[in-house]
Amino acid sequence: MLTAHSVDQVRHAEAALMARLPDGELMQRAVAGLTAECVRLLGGVRRGAHGRVGRVGRVYGARVLVVAGSGDNGGDALYAAARLVRRGAKVEAVLLDEARAHAAGLAALRAAGGLVSTAGEWRYTASDLVLDGVVGIGGHGGLRPAAASVFEQIEAADPRPLVVAVDLPSGVDADTGEVSGPAVNADVTVTFGTYKPGLFISPAAEHVGDLRFVDIGLAPYLDGAPVLEALEPADVEALLPTPTAESNKYRRGVLGLAAGSPRYPGAAVLATGAALRSGVGAVRFLGEPEVNAGVLARYPEVLIGDGRVQAWVVGPGIGADSADRVAKALATELPVLVDADGLTALKQLGQSDKPLDRSHPTLLTPHSGEAARLLDDAAWTSDHIEAHRLAAVRELADRFGCTVLLKGSTTLIADPGTATVRVNRTGTPALATAGSGDVLSGLAGGLLAAGLHPLDAASVAAHLHGQAALDVQRRHPGRQLIAGDLVEALTAARAPH
Repeated sequence: MLTAHSVDQVRHAEAALMARLPDGELMQRAVAGLTAECVRLLGGVRRGAHGRVGRVGRVYGARVLVVAGSGDNGGDALYAAARLVRRGAKVEAVLLDEARAHAAGLAALRAAGGLVSTAGEWRYTASDLVLDGVVGIGGHGGLRPAAASVFEQIEAADPRPLVVAVDLPSGVDADTGEVSGPAVNADVTVTFGTYKPGLFISPAAEHVGDLRFVDIGLAPYLDGAPVLEALEPADVEALLPTPTAESNKYRRGVLGLAAGSPRYPGAAVLATGAALRSGVGAVRFLGEPEVNAGVLARYPEVLIGDGRVQAWVVGPGIGADSADRVAKALATELPVLVDADGLTALKQLGQSDKPLDRSHPTLLTPHSGEAARLLDDAAWTSDHIEAHRLAAVRELADRFGCTVLLKGSTTLIADPGTATVRVNRTGTPALATAGSGDVLSGLAGGLLAAGLHPLDAASVAAHLHGQAALDVQRRHPGRQLIAGDLVEALTAARAPH
């Protein structure tokens, strides 16, 4: 399981570790890892502006620019720059506040032979790599004007140099992933000690680029529950249900699925296909006659009509007149996933903005627009939810008293009253396509029927859903992803990666 910790947790851990180390040792561990990543990048392929690709192929003679703010983040960048100078790179550092620059790091760079300029006198010259050492995990708000001006020049360069952020891109919030002003657009972010939540949560995650981790020995000193955790392939494999010699369809789980309508018949087909590939023993489908016929034509394995089930999915494409079906599912003593039109029906049932009146496992899977309607609060608009995703998913889980999967640019899953939120790290923007959510609902519902806790069912489903999309794009580069591709790719996504 990959974990991310808050700024306060990192600060306390660093203090505890530094008390056991010689002065400056912890910073030099970070600097060594940062330098090694820069050497690797300079020695390989670099990406320029407009997607162009070139090759530096060496550290000797490479042109490196350091943008250094005050504090330890700037010190990390300056020390790394000094090491690069000693390897033959041509390094210039631009200081945003000369009086507050990290004294020892600046002295090391000057002693090595690096050039130093102040922001007021500096003008961009061609560079191969830029180190963003403006501000670290303690930063709040967007880039200040001097830093924003420097990075505007860097972004406008042609070719644009490779930008490497030190610990996290400057201008993003380390704890929340919020971005409230100009921020660095990094190609690579080298983070130290532990991951920070903002590295995984949009909109900040969109500024991170490729993420590299440097272990500086912090893990034993990190106290308390992490802010975020993410399933890795081994975790997914361990959670996935697998049949045994004693299995039958009921022991493997039967999912009841109320989906689709004459207006949205495809939602029923997509959710059913995903459910069948979840590992569940059977899918029992309840819909209108013409929808039933379409589902059976595509999946003759499906059971039609009432009968024994172990969980329910209700909502994908069922249309506005769905309150009765949602109420019937919620009245059972079974796990229930509510999605799409089913979420709209909650308001009709008087369940908006208050805990659901049930003690059995429940999973809601809204996107930001549906989440705003559920919260029914002027402060929680769709745009506000997109900008404050971590706070939003916690608010939803606590208000409704159940597990919530918040879909979008970053998929987050929260249980009520729980400190740690799950984040999904697979996927692609191409998942923003019609029917993608129906596939996710069917997949997560099947995992609920197989016995997984809603948090695990949602997390595994999101991981497989995203992995399926990545697999499709890898096999068919340049092809437009459609939801039906995901259904076909889920079998491969379930295989160990």
